[in-house]
Amino acid sequence: MTTIPGAVEQVIKKKPFLESALIEGIVNISALSRKIKGEIEEELGKEVNDGAIIMALNRLVPRLELISSMKFKKVVENIGDIIVRSNLADYAYVNSKTLFKKQAQLLESINDYSDVFCTFSQGIGETTLVVSTSIAPVVENIFKDEQLIAKTESLSSITVKLPYENSIYPGVYYYIFKELAWDNINITEVISTTNEFTVIVNDADIHRAFSILMDSKKQLMNGK
Repeated sequence: MTTIPGAVEQVIKKKPFLESALIEGIVNISALSRKIKGEIEEELGKEVNDGAIIMALNRLVPRLELISSMKFKKVVENIGDIIVRSNLADYAYVNSKTLFKKQAQLLESINDYSDVFCTFSQGIGETTLVVSTSIAPVVENIFKDEQLIAKTESLSSITVKLPYENSIYPGVYYYIFKELAWDNINITEVISTTNEFTVIVNDADIHRAFSILMDSKKQLMNGK
């Protein structure tokens, strides 16, 4: 049989932003209890008074803090290099039958270039290319007959090499996004593979974004 504390925990864990706000101590517990009261009563099939929900929330917060800290510390302590690149440009093209051939042509054309950044992100209706500005003329020549949606210059990237365990710990990417969003860092693009995570930001934000990620790593490692 589900208890009030159990029902409260289930409701909170369905809302990662709310869980994070509770851990940060920026939520009014009384107001929150009234907000989730309907969900708790639906889960339990009976009426519940506000005081019981408030008590359950107050008891839940320390455990959430411990679980969150342990979870992210295990991932963060095994994070590899954080690599910064500058001088990037972003191109977005409408998907077409010829676009994919152009991608192969581009890769062939830059095969002899050293130390260039070049990625493709294919969506349902469009494809994004993030490349080093040194090969921008090559891109624009090869894709000149494609329909350009947008071009953004003066970009930089931060690539975080994640440990293999990251895939079994939910919320790792959310934690990174949250830290950047709270400091008003605009993310232009996100590129990820199984164990690497890259965010593309404006040149003006790169130093601040890098500092935020490094500070977050230090805080978790120190148990703060």
